[in-house]
Amino acid sequence: MSNNEIATRDEQQTVAVPAAPSQQTEQSALMKWAEEAKVISNLAVSIAKTSFAGQLRGQVEEVTAVILAGHELGLKPMAALKSMDIIQGTPALRAHAMRALVLSHGHKVQLVESTPEKCVYRGRRSDEGDDDWQYVTWDMARARQLGLTEKKEWKKQPKTMLVARATGEICRLIAPDVLHGLPYAAEEVDGYVHGEIAPAKAPLSVAALTAPASIPQQPTPAAEPAYTVARDDQPAAGDWDQDAIDDSTDWTPDTDQ
Repeated sequence: MSNNEIATRDEQQTVAVPAAPSQQTEQSALMKWAEEAKVISNLAVSIAKTSFAGQLRGQVEEVTAVILAGHELGLKPMAALKSMDIIQGTPALRAHAMRALVLSHGHKVQLVESTPEKCVYRGRRSDEGDDDWQYVTWDMARARQLGLTEKKEWKKQPKTMLVARATGEICRLIAPDVLHGLPYAAEEVDGYVHGEIAPAKAPLSVAALTAPASIPQQPTPAAEPAYTVARDDQPAAGDWDQDAIDDSTDWTPDTDQ
């Protein structure tokens, strides 16, 4: 048998080696993610046109990023839009949403103390006992050391900002697996409060939360000042105008006076 015949026989007997189960699983998961991403991108085109997109209205790519990130955390599209912010191009969870996610996985997060000067949280994983609580404390001294107290929101709402900081830290401490690639609360990143404590006059209705942003009214322009033109050949008010008297045909001076 010639070498060519042997080579032909070997090629015919060659059996394709199937991919390992782990590789097939990874490929399947990637294809599924790509399909979901395409669906979400198409959905974002419609959502970005509505008031539900909030500050991301009209920004299709940003809406897509938020929904995709929320989808990986188990959040539905509209919940993701109300729970996340894009800060310097990166999605970040709001503090209340971070707590909600950790609690939804069965872990425990409890507020122990909250004042304008101090906030204490404790937390433990669902598979830990009552003796495994971990504590996090944030106070104004710690915030002052990091230079946070000079920021506007820290001056206006120190109690709320302490809660947000303590929330982010306790959630990262006990449940980093729940947060995946979004470990920081939006309040930690941009120093702004997102609905933790609403002002007394702020309505908490669905209509108020989903209403489109109001367009600020332009101030009414000031009335144009009235302009007068004074002639040099005219007398000032109250002065006797002898020229006008001499030229008048309707009045003549009383010569008897």
